[in-house]
Parts: sequence; C-alpha cells; structure tokens
Amino acid sequence: MSGPLSDLDLYRVQVKNVTEITMFILMGFTADFDVQIFLFLLFLATYLFTLIGNLGLVSLVIVDSRLHNPMYYFLSVLSFLDACCSSVVTPKMIVNFLVENKTISYLECVTQTLLLVTFGTTECFLLAAVAYDRYVAIYNPLLYSVSMAPRVYVPLIIASYVGGILHAAVHTVATFSLSFCASSEIRHVFCDIPPLLAISCSDTHTNQLLLFCLVGSIEMVTVLIVLISYGLILLAILRMRSAEGRRKVFSTCGSHLTGVSIYHGTILFMYLRPSSSYALDHDMIVSIFYSIVIPMLNPVIYSLRNKDVKEAIRRVFGKKSVCS
Repeated sequence: MSGPLSDLDLYRVQVKNVTEITMFILMGFTADFDVQIFLFLLFLATYLFTLIGNLGLVSLVIVDSRLHNPMYYFLSVLSFLDACCSSVVTPKMIVNFLVENKTISYLECVTQTLLLVTFGTTECFLLAAVAYDRYVAIYNPLLYSVSMAPRVYVPLIIASYVGGILHAAVHTVATFSLSFCASSEIRHVFCDIPPLLAISCSDTHTNQLLLFCLVGSIEMVTVLIVLISYGLILLAILRMRSAEGRRKVFSTCGSHLTGVSIYHGTILFMYLRPSSSYALDHDMIVSIFYSIVIPMLNPVIYSLRNKDVKEAIRRVFGKKSVCS
C-alpha cells in the first residue's frame, strides 16, 4: 500500500497536469456558419488552383526538355515547396469550416508547425538562389551553363532544404517545450509559432529572442543576396543596347522582385514582433497570405508570365490535341 504523497510528489502531479496537453482548439475566423461556408468554398478553390498551378509547372519542367536548365529547376522546386506549404495548412483549415469539433492533436500541431517553418525557411533560401541564378544568367550569359552547372545548383537546393529543416527543428523544439496551462485555444486557423507563444503560460522571452535572432539573420542574409543580385542585374540592364532585351529582363526580374518583396514582408511582419502584440484579425490574415495566397500567386509571378513556359504549355497541349 502506498503512503501519503509528499509535497514534492504533489508538485510533480500538478506540473504533470499543467503541461500535458493532448490537443489544441483552432478558434478560426468566425462562428457564423454562412460565413464559414463561403470561406470553405473560397479556400477550396484557392487550394485547387495552387495545386494545379504549382504541380502543373513541376510536371511541365519534367516533360519538356527545353525547360531543363537551372532557372526552371529552381522554379520547379519552388513550386513543389508552395504546393507542400499550402497542403500543410489548407486541408485541415477547410475541414474545420464545416465541423463543430475544431480540435487538432498535440502531435498534429507539432507536425504542422515543423513542416510550415521548414517549407517557409527553405523558400527564403531558394528565393535567394533564384536571384543569384538570374544574376549569373544576365550578367554573363556566355558562362551561364558553366557557372550554374549541376555541381553548383544541386548543392544550393540541398542546402536550402537542410537549412529549412534545421531552422524549423530549433523553433519547434523550443516552442513545444513550453507549458500551455493558460489555454488550449489557439486564436488561429492553423498551428504557428506566434499564436502558440501567445497562449503559453511559460516565460517566452527565450523563444522570442530565438525568433528575432534566427529569423532576423536568415532574412538579413537572404534579402541582402536578393538586393545585391538584382542591383547587379540592373547595372547589366542599363548596359544593354537592345531595347527589347531590356524590356524582357525588366519584366522578368520585376515580377520576381515583386514576389520576393511580398513574401519577405509578410515573414518579417509575422515573426519579428513580440507575442504580446499578436492580434487575431490582422495577424491571421497575414499568416494566411504567406502560407496560402502567395503559393497560389507564385506560379503566375514566376512562371506563367514567362514566354518559355507559355510555349512549353502550347507544345504539351498541342501534342495531346494531335494525339487525340
């Protein structure tokens, strides 16, 4: 027969009861059912467009030999990342619009956070690689095939993934080492670091410092690479004698720079602020923008406006129409 619990045993039981959360509740946008039906249809259409656009581009690069060059390899990897990033959050979110039980298990929440940060960070590194690739292609086109040989672009892609995984692992471990005794209700539509820090009853100072230092460093390095690359591209454009060449490069690089600016702007807004300033409406919209809306827009920004991609689409569908 066991004796009475000591003060230390009672403390351990209390701590265990506080920290062992088996699920979270995703509060979402609204409890209005009509609005939820509208949001379900809206985000379902967005998700389908994202998958068709991004996976379609990946397939196009695979089947069309004329797109077998580093630029399109980078863009196909970017499209794959966007499809994955959207798939991490959107299916669960649109299901929650139709059900009353909006819970997500602790393990699902950990997995969602890990994958979301992995894909988001990898995309930051990859966008910097795309900018460098464009600089090499425009600044010295004659040496492009040598400068961006497989021994160069393959390690760049691998390093982007490794950096994303390591960065995500650090933040995921740090976030889910906290206690969530105050509430299990996440004021969001998916698990993300800022809303999780906002509901933790632990001291989140270290986590916020990690976010500021790591995300800030990654943003500073990748944005600097992008700015330097496009700055040198601008100088190369100004030296071009062909007006048509300048127009084409301006169009391509302008759309790339727009996509990069939108993506990095939302990342900076979401992660380089204290959790005390987290606000439901604005921050939820911003996080949905970078995780769902931007992946939908990227195929249009980076690829579908591209002449080579348009011609590849015509070739592929032209063959199908001839065969049929």
